[in-house]
Amino acid sequence: MRSFSRLGFGLLAGAAALAAFRASQRISFRGKVVLITGGSRGLGLVLARQLGAEGARLALLARDPAELQRAAEELRARGAEVVALVGDVGKSGAAEEAITATIHAFGRLDVLINNAGMIIVGPLETMNEADYESAFATHLWGPLRFMTAALPHLKRTRGRIVNISSFGGKIAVPHLAPYSASKFALAGLSDAFRAELAQVGIKVTSVFPGLLRTGSHVQALFKGQRAREFAWFTLGASTPLTSASAENAARQIIRACRYGRPELIITIQARLAVLANAVFPNLAARVATLVNRALPAAGSHGGDAVPGWQARGSFPPAAVTALPDQASDANNEVS
Repeated sequence: MRSFSRLGFGLLAGAAALAAFRASQRISFRGKVVLITGGSRGLGLVLARQLGAEGARLALLARDPAELQRAAEELRARGAEVVALVGDVGKSGAAEEAITATIHAFGRLDVLINNAGMIIVGPLETMNEADYESAFATHLWGPLRFMTAALPHLKRTRGRIVNISSFGGKIAVPHLAPYSASKFALAGLSDAFRAELAQVGIKVTSVFPGLLRTGSHVQALFKGQRAREFAWFTLGASTPLTSASAENAARQIIRACRYGRPELIITIQARLAVLANAVFPNLAARVATLVNRALPAAGSHGGDAVPGWQARGSFPPAAVTALPDQASDANNEVS
């Protein structure tokens, strides 16, 4: 009986210590300066809305000036303090320019969110070297340059970094080879930075979202039998049973950043798949080959890539894709 009492006391003491530690890591975003790459639409814009509502001061980077202006105007109308930065994370020099502009506008930097992304969908034989170069420029070299340029400022504020990888950065997904390869690379880079930056007080959070309803299906690029590729890609994000809303995902990401959590996998389906892949890797590999057989063949369209809004065919019907289409309208994805 006495041993059970000691065990109970030990568990309570451990839980109390863990709660105290978590509380000590917690930050408030009020007054914090947050730079979000890819912040003009989709998940980046939803993150900006929620952070702005908490009183964060926002620097948004995006390539499209008109799209960026719409996002900035919306956020300012909500009461947020925003600076809009036009730039392409895949271009050399963009990081230094964006960090310099952010410091000039706000005088400091507290949080960097590497969110900018690109998706190109299609069979392996339709992909070329340029597709991989574009994916790695966006998902690896961009975050690396932004983290490197931000480090002197984040060291002063003991700031935080959030790197948005993907479920596809844990498990390679057929017909997403450039995307998965570059997201795997980002995952490794994020882990390496986390281990070394902890000693200077900077916390790095790696985020691996599963299927999300951000509205990005209309901006993703499609190759091969483009209408069929668009169909399977969009169907997965069309129901709450298979995907999470962008708002739900953003809340989880902000909470993970708030507490300095090392890693976050979003959606229960993604967590289960990652676990299954770790425990039964050979079985998971065989399942992936079966999934690939069910996906469209290359067809006769060669290597031409078109955005989702152009690739869309008659299937699936609009009634089926209502949720992701509504997200496109709500999250500035429709040009």
